[in-house]
Amino acid sequence: MFATSSQRHFWMFKDETDVSNARLSANIKYISSRGRNMTVAERETHFLNVVEEKSLIMSYEYQLRDFCRKFHPPMPRYVVGTALHYLKRFYVNNSVMDYPPKEILVTCVYLSCKVEEFNVSMDQFVGNLKGDREKAASIILNNELLLMQQLDYQLTVHNPFRPLEGLMIDMKTRFPTFSDPERLRPGIDEFLEQVFYTDAILIYSPSQISLAAIIHSASTSKENVDEYITKILFSEDQKRLLNLIEAVKKIRVMVRNVQLPHRDTIKALEKKLALCCNPDNNSESPAFKKRMKQSFDDEESFEDGQYPSASSDQVRSMLMGLSEMGKI
Repeated sequence: MFATSSQRHFWMFKDETDVSNARLSANIKYISSRGRNMTVAERETHFLNVVEEKSLIMSYEYQLRDFCRKFHPPMPRYVVGTALHYLKRFYVNNSVMDYPPKEILVTCVYLSCKVEEFNVSMDQFVGNLKGDREKAASIILNNELLLMQQLDYQLTVHNPFRPLEGLMIDMKTRFPTFSDPERLRPGIDEFLEQVFYTDAILIYSPSQISLAAIIHSASTSKENVDEYITKILFSEDQKRLLNLIEAVKKIRVMVRNVQLPHRDTIKALEKKLALCCNPDNNSESPAFKKRMKQSFDDEESFEDGQYPSASSDQVRSMLMGLSEMGKI
């Protein structure tokens, strides 16, 4: 049940300002750490600001969707929804400059497949990726524990799809004067796809979002479901009705304002990201490759009964990923 879930208690924000403040805090924390020897002007030029980070995150949310659309075997939409939840939650509390979004993106999808019991092997999963698949598998497995830690191991996600089906059944049962609610389905599906690119999923309950989708579809189709809302769903609870109306309005505004940044803007931001990202977490950086080499050397040292040269925390983290790689 959503009301007693970890999602409700730990991953719901008061409003958009609350979400923005969390992202701002992550941005400031990273810049303060990596730019401690820079002037204010140098920091502004070198690092991404919180608005630029949000634009990049949105572009990667669309990339996640496109990856899942082309995935074989076909991926259920609730798996995609959970992956988008993970990506959005991760970058509420972390900066894209600290952890490479392309790597976190595929890790979110992989973890979502496991949590939602969409059973695909690692070989099947990386078969949907371009480039070095063995390297991709290594990156995913090395990031999986990090992702779960940053999600506080609260992995169950309540998507709006289940309450939507409940509402559709309820309309067919208790609102017979509205013929064939299924004709609202195309507008509902379009709305739900767009809502995942907003912060609504971090602010409003799945049932509020699903009801907003029904109302939006009915409105755009010149249909009227007011009687169902006011006389059937909330006939005895006017306070909840007023709160719902306000929530639906805000959700619809958020969806209406979804706008993917221009491709040239994203390219410029990615170039800037490449210059200010944390090299310790970038698999393409010399620093990361050096750490990986050190982890292999340390593993061999363990096998020879010697102590590793790196810190115990580093080795423990790296060897955990390496041991998982052997299971591919």
